[in-house]
Amino acid sequence: MHPFTPHPDTPAERPFSQACANNQAPILAVLEQAFADRRQVLEIGSGTGQHSVYMAPRLPQLVWQTSDLPEHHAGILAWHATQPAANLRAPLAFDLHSSSWPQTADGAFDAVFTSNTCHIVAWPLVERMFALVGAHLPTGGVFAVYGPFNYGGQFTSDSNRAFDAWLRQRDAASGIRDQEALQALGSLHGLELVQDHAMPANNRTLVFRQG
Repeated sequence: MHPFTPHPDTPAERPFSQACANNQAPILAVLEQAFADRRQVLEIGSGTGQHSVYMAPRLPQLVWQTSDLPEHHAGILAWHATQPAANLRAPLAFDLHSSSWPQTADGAFDAVFTSNTCHIVAWPLVERMFALVGAHLPTGGVFAVYGPFNYGGQFTSDSNRAFDAWLRQRDAASGIRDQEALQALGSLHGLELVQDHAMPANNRTLVFRQG
């Protein structure tokens, strides 16, 4: 959910995030292991749709279900139209303010992926996301969370500090979250932090498993 920027090789109807394009391969390397035995994955906050068209064909053993606010669906579908995959699903309307857990014809989700959402949405919505995931993932279910995080209340880089200042100027309720707070939130909802992967550009991927 970094700001979307135009790209000379991308048609206007397809929103483009350079940061998303840069981090796809490292995220895939984590998900290939974390989701190796998963079959139904819900992506919360699919954003531009770039992650979905990259991940789905490279994780053919699972169904990749996109979701986001309705205003983002046209962009996601534009990516799906040009890079279709048999295991890729059109976006569901999903709003952390009010939506209930989605149901699909493919069956219950046994994994959830979200990228660059925790620092964009307000903390009560982060809490609700973890509560929903914890309540609906089955035992052994996996929740992978990608983004920048603080450790011990400290920024891990000057660039993250500057990014946090930009976020809070734009929306005082947003900002880079503490990894420890997310770990505690996971524990509250039965989600154990089992892996914490360092990623490029001072990001991380946190992998939780439902106990």
